[in-house]
Amino acid sequence: MNVFSTRLVTLFVILAIASQATFLHSCKSASAEKQEGALVPTAAHVIVIGVDGMSPDGVEKANTPVMDDLMKNGAYTLHARGVLPTSSSPNWASMIMGAGTEQHGMTSNDYERDDFPFTPVVTGMEDIFPTIFGTIRQQKKDAEIGAIYHWDGFGRLFEKSAVNYDKHIDGEKETAADAAKYIKEKKPTFTFIHLDHVDGAGHGEGHGTPAYYKAVSLADSLIGVIIQAAKDAGIYDNTIIIVSADHGGIGTGHGGESLAELEIPFIIAGKGIKKGYKIKQPVYTYDNAATVAYALGVQQPYAWIGRPVKAAFEGQSEPAGSELKEMLAAPKIYPDRVSYSPPGGLYVNKDATVEIKSELTGVEIRYTLDGTEPNKNSTLYNGPFALNKSAIVKARVFDKNGKNSLSAEAFFRVIKPGSGNGVKYAYYESPIELSYVPVMQTMKPVRTGTVYELRIDSIQHRDAQFAIMLDGYLQIDTPGAYRFYTSSDDGSKLYIDGELVTDNDGDHGVRSEAGDIEIKTPGRHAIKVTYFNGGGGNWLDVMYKGPGIGKQIIPADKLFVSAK
Repeated sequence: MNVFSTRLVTLFVILAIASQATFLHSCKSASAEKQEGALVPTAAHVIVIGVDGMSPDGVEKANTPVMDDLMKNGAYTLHARGVLPTSSSPNWASMIMGAGTEQHGMTSNDYERDDFPFTPVVTGMEDIFPTIFGTIRQQKKDAEIGAIYHWDGFGRLFEKSAVNYDKHIDGEKETAADAAKYIKEKKPTFTFIHLDHVDGAGHGEGHGTPAYYKAVSLADSLIGVIIQAAKDAGIYDNTIIIVSADHGGIGTGHGGESLAELEIPFIIAGKGIKKGYKIKQPVYTYDNAATVAYALGVQQPYAWIGRPVKAAFEGQSEPAGSELKEMLAAPKIYPDRVSYSPPGGLYVNKDATVEIKSELTGVEIRYTLDGTEPNKNSTLYNGPFALNKSAIVKARVFDKNGKNSLSAEAFFRVIKPGSGNGVKYAYYESPIELSYVPVMQTMKPVRTGTVYELRIDSIQHRDAQFAIMLDGYLQIDTPGAYRFYTSSDDGSKLYIDGELVTDNDGDHGVRSEAGDIEIKTPGRHAIKVTYFNGGGGNWLDVMYKGPGIGKQIIPADKLFVSAK
């Protein structure tokens, strides 16, 4: 064999070895990818317990030994977020559909399978966006899947054909008992349990009330009943349990855009979950479905935008660059919030007293009175102080390590005697059910009068089917671009000099809408707000911002009964 032939054979041998190595490496990589990916189950069973209306505040302040134990022996965040609007149907749908309202189309509690604003991006087993129920069923044909729910509206949000057990039950204790019986008898692969009574307490007595915290404590004990059922069934050691909620609330309602309504707890514990781990990455309600899929080794649909909360699992780390900045707890400004009414208040013929408190020690509080964000050079709070004029009070906590809190905010409105402040109102009662602001000029008012602000809380009214018109004049000192906001339950409209600026009409929970207008001259400009309530809760707040004016409740000292 000549030199050329020897070199050629050698080259073929090298190429063969390299090819085999590449093949083996490829197989090993594919195998490793499968071992590391979502197709390998972490647990054989997953139980999701959703508590309607349970806020992080409820988990923190109520007596919750069961959830405390789940957090101690599992992973959690009390700063997970739902989707807008903060209503039940959109958020339960997002939780089980791994996507937001823009994808699944369930945008309000009015959603029905034959009545919806737009079609979903894709559909799954049935003519709805694919849920975790259908996703499991399609990939695990023999899986036992159950849905037991206290609120009957939950039943329209998932594929009925995907579940073995579909049960709506009246009563939170009865719901938990039925779920426990099902778990013990069937040892299901996936169980979703919905409890509704905490939301009922929020609507009935108000969020943050003793009755609300009592309802959260009851939910905690019912979660304990369900956990015990998994133990009795002999599946607890191979089970992952997730506890979460659809929304929080303010006052006796929800549906708005505040953090108190948007933030929810997310607690996960059980097989393969880290112990006592505080999740650092952002968590969204649609990550719930993705996390269930990951735990059960199910491939999530491409259309889902949710991602599994892998950092909660043993051997997994937080995604690079995802950690939330740790913030100190914000201070509280007193007088505190009452229902939907923000901290601060209206003071007629007297000065306001401002008090700011922090639950932290070894920190300082800095505040401003003009709506700007406080910094380390802002006024140091040394104790309660008086205000003799309207102000936006903002306060932050700062520690010695350079950390700070988010801002607390309060609106103080102060009226001097003999100022001519106020607006006129006319109160109407409708003989028919209202869905929009009626044409009040065609109706006869039940009574009329004068109030100091563009609000309805000081106007005597019945619970439902009523409307109110508020008329007055707004003092504009600096011409320019202004934005007006109404926050209302139900609908409202705002007019400046007869022009419709903000349209927040319709039958809805507390919702905010804004509108812009150029006000070209200083002086008093006509302002009118029309409002209706069809039923349920009721609320109205009117805010504005403009040149040199931070966003705030329109100060009472800027509102007048007459044009001069």
